[in-house]
Amino acid sequence: MKNVLVLCTGNSCRSQMAHGYLEHYQKDLATIYSAGIETHGLNPGAVAIMKEDGIDIGHHTSNHVDEYHGTEWDYIITVCDHAKENCPFIPSKNAQRIHQNFFDPSKVKGNKREKHEAFLKTRNQIKEFCEVFVKEELVNP
Repeated sequence: MKNVLVLCTGNSCRSQMAHGYLEHYQKDLATIYSAGIETHGLNPGAVAIMKEDGIDIGHHTSNHVDEYHGTEWDYIITVCDHAKENCPFIPSKNAQRIHQNFFDPSKVKGNKREKHEAFLKTRNQIKEFCEVFVKEELVNP
């Protein structure tokens, strides 16, 4: 079983969505974790947009990367530039580090529809990334 860490700034939105999709797609090939270099709590907009696609992340918690000290990672995926640039060094003998910056929909100021569209766009990009990652890295490496 492989260990996959999804890392973002606050482990509240993008990393949580990726965590949800990776768990959904991987079919017991890996244990998925998500964390942040800070903890901001679970974003209600992320929970709602994932629920629209049939994935419940409401039980997730916002975790700090230090909580996983000593875990041997196979993959460390950063989903925002800030986390990539500011993450403390995570020692891991064999971890493949992958970076994919996704727009932060929680930063959108606007009406309800504009915020929903931002979350939807980011969710769909994360969904596509996770589907490809599972196929290329976990199913057919």
